[in-house]
Amino acid sequence: MAEPLSLEATATLRALLAGSDPVSSALLAQIPHTRVVGRCGCGCVTVDLEVDRTAADPAPQHDNPTVDAWYDAPHSAGVMICTEDGYLSLLEIYSVSDEPITAWPDPRFIER
Repeated sequence: MAEPLSLEATATLRALLAGSDPVSSALLAQIPHTRVVGRCGCGCVTVDLEVDRTAADPAPQHDNPTVDAWYDAPHSAGVMICTEDGYLSLLEIYSVSDEPITAWPDPRFIER
């Protein structure tokens, strides 16, 4: 069942998509129309996303992952955004340790 994006996931998406390029701008505009439709089975906060395609335009052609970044503190973790057909489809966080990341770190710690 679809559910709204958490405030933390929304803040992470906004931080990762900060910029004025056409892809980032289009994906930022999709956030209000995005819902969580699945979660990772390992216990981390990775979420599968679905955008209401009648309410938002697709982003221009681009590669996946659309954004690939890193958290330096307080966790050492990677974070990325993937899309499908120009629409947000995945916000993934992955740990470099054996422990899953169970809460979105503060977006101020994102390194590109």
